Amino acid sequence: MAKKRSANRRIIEAMHETARDLHKGGFISKRTMQEYDALQIAPVPTYSRAKIRALRDRHRISQAVLASVLNTSLSTVRQWEIGAKHPSGPSLKLLSILDRKGLEALI
Repeated sequence: MAKKRSANRRIIEAMHETARDLHKGGFISKRTMQEYDALQIAPVPTYSRAKIRALRDRHRISQAVLASVLNTSLSTVRQWEIGAKHPSGPSLKLLSILDRKGLEALI
């Protein structure tokens, strides 16, 4: 799966580079270039149980507070931290925001 994802990423990067050159040459519009730019959004990183615990420790919040901020249950956060489950979807994105921008961005 990781190989397929990185291959797809390389294809998207090559398309973006080509589109950027076409835009510089006047062959595609600014609007079309913005659509290609949107494809360049970095993928959301995965969070291991250790990273989740470290993130929680860095912000000095309990499992209950993290669960509340992420709008998930306390048992889900506990299962992430013991490795029984892994965050996905909106929870993964919110963990990424918490990691990059801090607790204030989510409150």
